[in-house]
Parts: sequence; C-alpha cells; structure tokens
Amino acid sequence: MNGAQKAFFEEKERSLGVRLNEVQTQAVLQTTGPLLLLASPGSGKTTTIIMRIGYMIEALGVNPSRIKAVTFSKASAGDMKARFAKFFPHLPPVDFSTIHSLAFHVVRQTLERQGISYGIIEESDKPGVVSKKRVLREIFEQLNGTKITEDQLDELLTYITFIKNKMLPEQEWAIAEVKVPRKVEILQRYEEYKRTGSDRLLIDFDDMLLMANDIFTKNREVLAQYQRRYDYYLTDESQDTSPVQHAIIAKLVAVHQNLCVVADEDQAIYSWRGAEPDYLLNFRKIYPEAHVLLMTQNYRSSATIVEPANLFIQRNKKRFNKQMFTENPATEPISFKILENYNLQAKYLVDHLENLSKRGSTAILYRNNTSAIPLMDAFDRAGLPFYMKDSTIRFFTHWVLEDIMNFMRLAYNTKNITVFEKVYRKMNAYITPTQLKALQKVPEDGCVFTQLLEYVELKDYQPEYIKRIRKTYDSIQFDKTTPTAMLEHIRYDFGYERTLKKMSEKLGFNYENLLDIVDVLGLIARHTPTMTEFAGRLKQLENLARSSHMKHELNAITLTTLHSSKGLEFDRVYLIDLIEGILPSEVEQEIEEETRLFYVGITRAIHHLELISYSKRFKTSVVPSIFMKTLKQIVAPQELPKKAPKSPWKSLKQYRNERTITTESALIVGSKVKHVIFGEGEILAITSRRIMYKGNGQGLYRRIFLIGNNLRGFWD
Repeated sequence: MNGAQKAFFEEKERSLGVRLNEVQTQAVLQTTGPLLLLASPGSGKTTTIIMRIGYMIEALGVNPSRIKAVTFSKASAGDMKARFAKFFPHLPPVDFSTIHSLAFHVVRQTLERQGISYGIIEESDKPGVVSKKRVLREIFEQLNGTKITEDQLDELLTYITFIKNKMLPEQEWAIAEVKVPRKVEILQRYEEYKRTGSDRLLIDFDDMLLMANDIFTKNREVLAQYQRRYDYYLTDESQDTSPVQHAIIAKLVAVHQNLCVVADEDQAIYSWRGAEPDYLLNFRKIYPEAHVLLMTQNYRSSATIVEPANLFIQRNKKRFNKQMFTENPATEPISFKILENYNLQAKYLVDHLENLSKRGSTAILYRNNTSAIPLMDAFDRAGLPFYMKDSTIRFFTHWVLEDIMNFMRLAYNTKNITVFEKVYRKMNAYITPTQLKALQKVPEDGCVFTQLLEYVELKDYQPEYIKRIRKTYDSIQFDKTTPTAMLEHIRYDFGYERTLKKMSEKLGFNYENLLDIVDVLGLIARHTPTMTEFAGRLKQLENLARSSHMKHELNAITLTTLHSSKGLEFDRVYLIDLIEGILPSEVEQEIEEETRLFYVGITRAIHHLELISYSKRFKTSVVPSIFMKTLKQIVAPQELPKKAPKSPWKSLKQYRNERTITTESALIVGSKVKHVIFGEGEILAITSRRIMYKGNGQGLYRRIFLIGNNLRGFWD
C-alpha cells in the first residue's frame, strides 16, 4: 500500500470510524478488471462497497458519473445511495439503480427513437392501469372455463418471470413444473395480448430485461453508447441475479471489463425467479483474469452462532470452499425446542417475549406467510406490538376462508340462496348447476335444502345426504353454537375436507396448504365464543395485518419470512415451524437451496438464536426438520454408539498403523480420512482444540476434541 492509499484509509478511520480488514482493503484497492467479491453474512459488504466507490472518486479521481452501481431491489439501491451520501457528503452522487431501471432506460430510449408507442403493464391491480393480474385472470378463465384462484395466479406470475429470466425459448416453456392448467397456452395468449390487445405495445417488467438484452445483441450502436457511458460497473446481491441480467451486464463491460460482482453463493435463495449460483461458480471461466476475494469475517454474530453456521452450510456442494469465522466472543448457546404440538408454538413465544423489555431487535422467521396468522392473534391478545415485514392480506381473502364464512352465513339464514350458490358445489352432495337453476326458479321462499328435496329433481343418492345436511343445519343455533363446533360440521358433516382433497387432485392445489388454512382458522376460533365474534376477529386481524405492515414501531417484534429477512440482523431470532415438508420442503431436487434458506435464517441472529419445532401439527404427527437435527448435532454431538468402549480413546493404540495421524499439523481441511469410531469421512474444519468431521453418507457432523491420544483414531 502506497502513501496516498494509506492516507485515504487513515482519514476514513479518523472521520468515519471505519477500519477495514485486509480482505476488505484489497477489495477497495482492486478497481480495474473483473473482481468477484464473495461476502459472507455480516462481513461488512455494504461498507466495503461504499468505501471502494469513494476511494475511486477521491483517491483515483474517477468521475462519479462514470460509475454505475446496480443492485437487486429498490430498497437496496436506496440504502446504498443513503450510505454513500453519509460517508461522502462532499462528493457528487453516484448512479445507484436496479437492473430493471437500467434496462427500461435502454428500452424506452430505443422505442422512442423508433417512434413506437408503448405502455407499461403493472404487476398490481391498481385502478387506472393495465394490470398483469387482471389480464391473466381473463385469459385463464377463457381457456379453463373457471376463475383462477389467487394461489394459481401467484404460481402463474412466478412461472412467467422464471421463463423470461431464464431466456427459455417457446419450445421449452412446458419444462417449468407449475400446476396451473394450460400454462403454456396462457403465456402464449398473454404474449399475443401485449402485441395486439391495445393500440400500443405493452411491456411488463420481465420484458424490460429481455428487450434490453435483445437491443444490445442486435444494435451495436446502442450497445456502444452504453458501453461508453460508464467506465466501472458494480453489481450487488448478484446471487439473486438471473441469466438475462448477467447477459446484459456482460455486454456492457465487454470493452473494459471493469466489473465488481458482490455476492454470496451461500445465500442464493431465488431459483424460482430464475436466479442461480452457477454464474458465480463459473466466474473465472467467463473472466479468466478475474480476482476472487473471500470476505469471510463475520462482524455480526457471536462465535456460538458463526461456527455452527459455517459448518452447516458446508453440506452443500455448489459453493466455494470458504470458511466463515468471527473474532466475536461466544455468548449463549443456540437453543433447540421441540414442542408437543403446533398449537403451543404461539403461546411459547408469547411467554418468552412478553417480559422482554427491548423487543425492537427481535424477529420471528418462518417459511410461509400463513405461519404469521396464529402469531398475530396470540400477540394481539397478549398486547405484544409487532411489525409485519411482509403483507399477509392474502390469507384473509383466500377462497378457503371465504368458503368457511359462507357456510357460517348459511347457518344464520338457510333461506339465503345467494350464499348457497357460492358453496353448493363444496358440500360433497353433487348438486349440479342444472339443479341449482331449478332451485332458483322455485317461487316460494324457504330453506334451500327443503326446497331442493321438494321441488328439484334429484338423483337417487342425493336426498339422504341433503337431509343429513339439513338436519345438521337445523341443529345449529347461530348465537350459541361455537365457531369451533361449526368448523367441525363444515369439515366432516358437510364434507368440505373431502371436497378440498378432490379439488387438489383435479386442479393441482396443495391439499396440505389448504387444510392448513382451515386448521389455522380453528386456532382463532378457540378464542371466540360465537360465529359473529369469530367473523369480527378475522376482520380485526386483517386490519392489524394491513396497519402493522405499514407501521414499524420502535419496540415491535418483527414477523417476516425467511426470504424477506435476507440482509437484516436482529439481536434475538426465533425460527419456527421447523418440520420436514416445510423446511426443507418435499422437493428433493431443491435441497441445496433449502439449505441456503435455513443458513440465511440462522445468520440473521446476533446473540440469541432459537429453533422451534413440534411433534404434532394439529392432528397429524410430524418430523422435526433434518436441518434442526443436523445443527444440533454440530452444536452438541450425540453420545457415542453403545457398542463403543466406555473409554474409547484408551483403546485406540491397537488401531495404529503406518498411516495413523499422530500430529495436529497432519490434519488438513478437506482431507478424506477414517476414524476408528465414526468411520470414513471428510474433515470440514479445525478450530481451537477440536475437529469438525462429516461421516460419508450420514449427513451428520461430529465434533472431536483433540485431547491426549485422540488423534490416533484418525488415519488418512
């Protein structure tokens, strides 16, 4: 480091209190050519990026307008812009933006130059705009003859984004595993609609990326214009970047190759949007002259969290051989809790958090948004303030919830044919649309079930079942029958659970997810004595979800999904619903990404980390997550097998041979070794006075302390 460079870092340490470690300093000084900066959780990534940009301007005299910083989201771009202004308030601003913003600038300029009129298709259902959701709903209904559910719409939106970001040709559109009927035809019609459904060309956000890449491919003049515009490119969160995004950046830096890619393949959790870690793993194949730096020192978490997290992520094969570490001291050990039943989870959290004075740096993380609903209910009843990072409004507008409410409304008035029309096909009575039309023509006003029996032509098997439904409804006293009892009638007496099963088989719904909604409603129902109060409570919780999503109180507990927690940190973190089928999911091919998702969750914690599972989910026995079991075995290895000697280390001398390892220096991370007790495996890490060792085929970790003759249990 020369004098000018040293002066820059000394001045920043003095004025900002920022002191960089050796690797961070290397990243700041490496300003030309391709650089891959792999930043482990809590490694000071953003600080390093901002210092690098400031160094280029202040020390090297680079014009700020010649630097382009591209990140994954608007929030990240805004955060980097604010951090740069704080660190370097005297410098002109640098261009921080999302990749979509950059792509749209290219597309807009090209279309305007060609005189092509265009409009933007918005993702949301906002009034006064062309809505992507509305267009897809209409196309789905035209092709399938039924309305699309919100779950199917979400899958369809994700499917289209995946196809576009992967740049898949039309002949490969059927590859993606999405359970939406006639998905390929829907996408074909959607593309046709954008070209011909209006007096102008319609573009959605995915199109911006494809069109920008296409423009750069076909129009050398436009590409050259943008290549000349910036001399330095930096991309952040690049593990979340898709092939089309990488293709755009590759074209822009082709001349000077001044590209800094900041990423962590261990935190790549968006494959369903087309992102993939392979780009990072192949970076040197794309850029043979690239420098690769590993920022692995974690400044966030205690050693009690960092060391097990580091060993856990090494289960994955698609990653760089890097070792996260920390100089932070150890604090309280990771806690593992297996409850008897899912119903106890929210109560357990309330009991542990209601006496906590500082809750503002506490987070509860979960895989699915539905997990937040019982927490909202329990926290609100206990008077615990909470902040919802993700909107959970979808639960309160889900068709399953609406079905349940309509069954209850019919209990209030069995003459209400309008309500009956909404649920008659969900009663498992095989009432047909033709029979419904006949019922609608009955002139007399009466109980819909009596009207069906007396005035509508029924099949031989129908009257007995309809009589049973009528008898059940007759037994219900709207002001006295509890919502819990009513839910039992709906599920079993009216056959709703069986209906959900059939619908799932026919339409590709996830039956367990649908049943989860009914079960969660059952948890809320336990605390409301009447159906009227139950309906009111649901509306109250919906309003809470809306308001807590918008308002972040200082002392509020954060409730958020694991995906949305990336980039955040909390003093106390609770990971909940850790069971097989939820995390990891049942899709075996995605196990590496599931591993990364769990890793993201546990590395959000600074001091306190608690993992929560249970043995039974409602009425079904479940298995605690293998991830939880594995991490526990890293933290607290299981006892040795019963067949092993009581003092196994005393008996190791008999296993000595010419290949026996007798010195610590002979143990090398990555070595394939054999241990007399644990068998063949691989050494994952050597820290302090212990070895972390993974047995072949077991997926289990062992921690072996290096005491006395213990080493003699190993040989190469």
